[in-house]
Amino acid sequence: MKKYLGLLAGTLILAGCASEPNNNDGNTEEPAENAGENNSAAPEADGERVQEDYLQMGVMSDPVALDPHGANENVSNSINATIYDRLVYMDEDLEIQPGLAESLEQVEDTVWEVQVREGVTFHDGAELNAEVIQMNFERIADPDISSPVAFIFDMIEEVEVVDDYTLRLHTEFPFAPLPSHLAHPGGGIVSPNQIEASYEEMENGGSPFNLPEDGPAGTGYFQFEEYVPGEYVTLARNEEYWHEEQAKTEGVSFRVIPESLTRIGELETGGLDVVFPINPGDVERIEEAEGVELYEQNSTRMAYLGFNTEVEPFDDPLVRQAISKVINKEDLIEGVLNGTGIVAEGPLAPDVFGYSENIDTLEQDIDEAQALLAEAGYEDGFEASLLTNDDRENEDLSQLLQAQLSQIGIDVSIDMYEHGTYLEMAGQGETEMFIGSWGTVTMDADYGLYPVFHSSNHGAPGNRSFLDNPEIDELLTAGRQAAGEEERLEIYEEAQNLLAEESPYAYLYYPNIIAGISEDVSGYWQYPSSFYFLRDVELDR
Repeated sequence: MKKYLGLLAGTLILAGCASEPNNNDGNTEEPAENAGENNSAAPEADGERVQEDYLQMGVMSDPVALDPHGANENVSNSINATIYDRLVYMDEDLEIQPGLAESLEQVEDTVWEVQVREGVTFHDGAELNAEVIQMNFERIADPDISSPVAFIFDMIEEVEVVDDYTLRLHTEFPFAPLPSHLAHPGGGIVSPNQIEASYEEMENGGSPFNLPEDGPAGTGYFQFEEYVPGEYVTLARNEEYWHEEQAKTEGVSFRVIPESLTRIGELETGGLDVVFPINPGDVERIEEAEGVELYEQNSTRMAYLGFNTEVEPFDDPLVRQAISKVINKEDLIEGVLNGTGIVAEGPLAPDVFGYSENIDTLEQDIDEAQALLAEAGYEDGFEASLLTNDDRENEDLSQLLQAQLSQIGIDVSIDMYEHGTYLEMAGQGETEMFIGSWGTVTMDADYGLYPVFHSSNHGAPGNRSFLDNPEIDELLTAGRQAAGEEERLEIYEEAQNLLAEESPYAYLYYPNIIAGISEDVSGYWQYPSSFYFLRDVELDR
């Protein structure tokens, strides 16, 4: 029997607690024209604040959903993590801490007992108990809901209510990383009233993740105040928060500003207090700005060039291998990230549990790339489209990859869309090649591999290459079911070597997390997967 909470499980995260690697972009050829330069057409900053005494966060897009069960991307996760508490959460040292669960105890190989915190109320006045948590996990698992975070908890077979404040999570198989999965923002606990309203919305033909009429309601340290799509999401401090540590600021406004230079301008003029992400090409500007500081740390976010394995010619592994072998990752890192990252040799960052130095890598070899292309029947190359969003990093990266692939006769056209449209197209397989990224939020190989490469997760859940390899499926299933660390490490090493053969992605780099912060802000930090923790942030204006 293992006891994790009550003892506060610092050992849970295993080897994955260390800092994450960095990420950079570059090119074997000269950078594409204007790559990495400032966009002079960006709208001018006016320095106005949505709420003067609220923390002002600059984000690049609207959240996909203000519901933790309805989205799995950084903007949504960052906002939802402040509105909704989880059973457990990770602290700054990446150690599991009690949240809505006062204790989490593995009482059998496939049974975890949860002691639910008493006296907690949701923002709408509903009370927390074991039945409410059961309702949440049943909602996530409901196929009619089609939650994009269902894969994170699909090993939970049953949520058994023992009494008002005790429940047991029964897993289909022994699953060691369960506490770190429960700490994922997708495990946020939603008010029972909001859940009931979401089913009524579905009955009327709407999405279960539409904004409720009375606003979303969790138990978090911030509570919903206002959402103006395309402009901002504003949250106020929850004055009834159950934790002894309440939010240090009156509230927070997440301001939607797609243009990176406009976000920086607002930071410089006082309209914003924190801006993330910062393009590496703008680091010097942040360093030279008065009253502004640079925040930088390693990350687990892997940037990659993805291939839709269901469409020609990317249904041929030889073509995918050829493209991987033509890419000069060091040049990408210098050309796009100004050196603020590390090469991705595989799908897992060095500090994630399951990383191995003994996996096959596809080193740059242009002659071999051309030979592989010829063997596949494309000696003269071919035309292909590359899908990306309008983030500056991805814009620069796309142009540099376009130049690199031209070396073996691949004529790339770049299709650039705003972030929401890009996510929808990639999730539906409306791609040939695409720029993507994936952060291993749980610091465990299961999260870094299973949702991304298992055939059960085609599309929006993570497998946007639509890879379907039964042998890889079998290994990834075995990896999540094995109880011993050594056995899991061996399984994940074998799986990563098979992935090298399949090459559904060309792994590029792990970029640093880079944010710009006003000197009026203290207590700010981010997780290696990029979303941030705002409870302890203070604003001294």
